[in-house]
Amino acid sequence: MKRRVLPGLPLTLGYTLTYLTLVVLIPLSAVFLKTATLDMAHFWEVITAPRVVASYKLTFGASLLAALINTVFGLILAWVLVRYTFPGKKLVDSLIDLPFALPTAVAGIALTALYAPNGWIGSLLEPLGIKIAFTPIGVLVALIFIGLPFVVRTVQPVLEDIDSELEEAAASLGANRWQTFTKVLLPIISPALLTGFALAFARAVGEYGSVIFIAGNIPLVSEITPLMIISKLEQYDYAGATAIATVMLVISFILLLVINGLQAWTKKTREAV
Repeated sequence: MKRRVLPGLPLTLGYTLTYLTLVVLIPLSAVFLKTATLDMAHFWEVITAPRVVASYKLTFGASLLAALINTVFGLILAWVLVRYTFPGKKLVDSLIDLPFALPTAVAGIALTALYAPNGWIGSLLEPLGIKIAFTPIGVLVALIFIGLPFVVRTVQPVLEDIDSELEEAAASLGANRWQTFTKVLLPIISPALLTGFALAFARAVGEYGSVIFIAGNIPLVSEITPLMIISKLEQYDYAGATAIATVMLVISFILLLVINGLQAWTKKTREAV
């Protein structure tokens, strides 16, 4: 009889289902049950209010754009850390994890201090007519800051496992650098890239602390959806808060489902080739 390190299926499966029920299913069920106390007309009125719709556009639009930017530059940063040796490499590698350890409110205050009109960076951009803090651009900057480590740490181990001989073989067969990247390396790292993108997007959608300060919270301009939920809670409108949360949950689930589908399709295509 094969001996397993962990207990058998009944115990581990029972623990897993219990954990998922307590941590995931019950809270999500409470959101939908509380939203169900609203009639359809009131529900529609809450989720389609102009300020709420504007917050949807900013939250999901900025999150998608930030995740795309992080995918590109996260790949470049991971590539540099894996393939090159330079002074201060360990320091750079450690700094990537800073958004994980830094409290989100501290990150928001620091970014605001940097990009405000009188900040170190903001004061240089102000004469050029470029305003970062208290605009949607500031929201994007904050989301890029907190999402970059997810892409780097997802792609980095995959790049470390790729043998450099694959690139040398492609070069010996006449492939240029772009062809080597798109035909040899990209199919291998694309599942990790999609995973990093999904993680960065999911983190950005629910981000609050690092965004709330630099956003400025100008109605119809720089208000994020989590702020709308907090505002409803402060007004003791729990059903309205859960209604907005339900919309966010459904949209996020659909987008993540599409991303996971693309990841599965990419992996299947690579295995077929």
